[in-house]
Amino acid sequence: MGIEDLTAKAKEFLGDSRVSEALQSEQAENASDKLLESVADAANKVTGGKFEDQIESARESADKAIGNE
Repeated sequence: MGIEDLTAKAKEFLGDSRVSEALQSEQAENASDKLLESVADAANKVTGGKFEDQIESARESADKAIGNE
């Protein structure tokens, strides 16, 4: 299976209305929020909190881009 086949299958999968609804669900929103918060916490830990404002800004931007709230 080539990359074109995989791309076509992914587009087909994401085009399914049931998948779209699931991705826009409250559960998906909660999962993305939890993941983004974990990543932000890890980044703050690694940087010793030195870039906390920038990390929070990036987390908020990512949440707006992938979330539905």
